Amino acid sequence: MTDFFGGGALISLRDHLLPGLWPMLVAFAVCALVVPVAIVLSRRTGLIAQPGGRHAHANPTPLLGGLAMYVGFAVAVLIFLPNYQYMPGVLVVSGLAAGLLILDDRRSMSPWVKLGVQVFLSLLAVVVYGIEIKAVSLPGHHIVELELLITPVSMFWLLGMQNTVNFLDGVDGLAAGVILIVALILMLAAGELQDIEVVKLSGALAGTCAGFLLFNFHPARIFMGDSGAHFLGIALGMISILGVAKVAVAFALAVPVIALAVPIADTAWSILRRRRQKASVATGDLLHLHHRLQSFGLDPRQTCYVFYAASALLGALGLTLFGHGRVLAVVVVATAALVSTVVADLLQHAGWRVPAPFMRRLLGTSDSR
Repeated sequence: MTDFFGGGALISLRDHLLPGLWPMLVAFAVCALVVPVAIVLSRRTGLIAQPGGRHAHANPTPLLGGLAMYVGFAVAVLIFLPNYQYMPGVLVVSGLAAGLLILDDRRSMSPWVKLGVQVFLSLLAVVVYGIEIKAVSLPGHHIVELELLITPVSMFWLLGMQNTVNFLDGVDGLAAGVILIVALILMLAAGELQDIEVVKLSGALAGTCAGFLLFNFHPARIFMGDSGAHFLGIALGMISILGVAKVAVAFALAVPVIALAVPIADTAWSILRRRRQKASVATGDLLHLHHRLQSFGLDPRQTCYVFYAASALLGALGLTLFGHGRVLAVVVVATAALVSTVVADLLQHAGWRVPAPFMRRLLGTSDSR
């Protein structure tokens, strides 16, 4: 496969990625318009996240962001994929995720009830709507049909995506920004495979995340809540499965796995840590990676930048499986610039300076502070 930025880049962009631009723009616009309505509705219904406990925010914050994101996503999918075979399944399952988990935002569900909802959503997607992983690839171009394992493997994937995004949602703008990056990466991979339906789905998911970020980036005016986290998780899981149809599953699912490597590893370690402490897996704590980064001295925005850079860098690495070699080089440069900005901010806030009097003389600055 040719590099994405090779000689046919403009033609490739037009034919393979342009179809995803319009769903992205529509989802962005609709979500951005619906979020203020969701803020008002949250206040009227009392769906407000109060400060204190495990919550780091200082002011009461509306919680219906997940509903606004789903509306933006659904409108774009209905407009641009009206005849897509899997459109009803994607919208029904993700809509139920956004709707049912509002109950958890209003009155916390018990861990077992919440797990039951996650299993129900996964089972609905796999068994009723046929969104499933049917085969895996092995070295040597061998394809192994899963047969009896189709349902458990597919459900495990969807459950994993829901919990990964849910655990990731701990800092203003973190989950929405990371999923925005992963959706764009999926869109690039699907574009190379000429899978226009998945390009459009990925574009719609990326657009709704971008529209929500306008209000969710620190300091957040609205949270996505468990409703939004589960919507993003199940939607991302279904879209990545649908991308399997035209490529061996090891390559298709490798892209989101690699892009989400940091939050997936954090989720796995959180589960292991809580089991070792004989605590419930659903028990919240302040030991996630994003919490540790803030304890190290990063503010919420800087924490997001670190996760964004890691997701983009790892996602670009995954895209090399699809021939997008030069994307990796571009992302490496952008990541280096982003990380250097975070480091410079930390040093500035710490009041640390390089002892170089000759530079101060050259610039005509005073040594006094």
